[in-house]
Amino acid sequence: MLSTNLSDYNFEFPKELIADRTAGKGKTHILHCPKDGGERKILNAPQIVDLFKPGDCLVVNNTKVIPARLYGETQHGGKIETLLVQALIPAETGEARWVGFVKPGKAFPIGREVTLAGVKATVEEIKEDGERVLRFAITPAELEDVMNAQGHVPLPPYINRPDDDDDKKSYQTIFAKYSGAVAAPTASLHFSEQMLSDLKAKGVHVAEVTLHVGPGTFQNIAVEDFTQHKMHGEFYELTAENAEIINKAKAAGGRIVTVGTTSTRVVETIADDNGHLQAQTGVTHAFIYPGYRYKVVDGLLTNFHWPKSSLILLVSALYGRENTLAAYKMAVENRLKLFSYGDGMLIL
Repeated sequence: MLSTNLSDYNFEFPKELIADRTAGKGKTHILHCPKDGGERKILNAPQIVDLFKPGDCLVVNNTKVIPARLYGETQHGGKIETLLVQALIPAETGEARWVGFVKPGKAFPIGREVTLAGVKATVEEIKEDGERVLRFAITPAELEDVMNAQGHVPLPPYINRPDDDDDKKSYQTIFAKYSGAVAAPTASLHFSEQMLSDLKAKGVHVAEVTLHVGPGTFQNIAVEDFTQHKMHGEFYELTAENAEIINKAKAAGGRIVTVGTTSTRVVETIADDNGHLQAQTGVTHAFIYPGYRYKVVDGLLTNFHWPKSSLILLVSALYGRENTLAAYKMAVENRLKLFSYGDGMLIL
């Protein structure tokens, strides 16, 4: 019987292995983890192209990170930090409305007015998890301009530095098209344009999904029995064209290799019991952990994830707990860089 104890998915690592900066697209290291139990090897990112076969299908997330962190002040001059996570239907007056986290949260009851990036905002509602619904005194289009001009890249909480101009490019993938994420689908950061070109030249298909990554990707699991954990909802979309690319590749015997946990969750949310996909838009709360039987995914390229996280559980569901922890141990021993800006692993 599989353990559902969260503590069984812990691992030790030196803090200096947390990547503060990326090595650059196509310049990271990837730990190849053969699904058949073969020897694990550390490769330079471009070398993973050799592991793919003609007819395989790569599934990537085309979400685009928005400059969602805004700074401001209260009426009395107190400092505020806000992370906007989801746009809502505008008010009847046309004013922009967003769900977001506000620090310090307890200081912002319903009706409190604040100024964020020079724009007046009012707290309309407080949700169960502490998120605030904020109504801004400008239109959505005007707020988008403000965010692009004054918003900050929402780096993960474990990167202990302010964002800068380099992050605007480094924290955006080559697949980014549709704005809406507050965290990058970081497995895609390993790809350079040259790697993508080489894969296509080899006959590898590329399909796109959209999942706007929310703050739930960094949400801690607060219960020891992880099956009791509830995932944040995240918006996803799969078009008919991309569903067909995946379905045809699978029917022809190609391997479906998802890039990142986000792409994985989209296709596994949509797939029927036979692994068939159809166009769909919705909100997924999919929580994949050991014991889950994958319906579509044959391989996974992913980063190394925080101990005891929902993400390491998803990886373990595909590769097994013992294999996953052994791979993490090898990564630490070989001084690979960890987490969002770090190196990765390819289970294939």
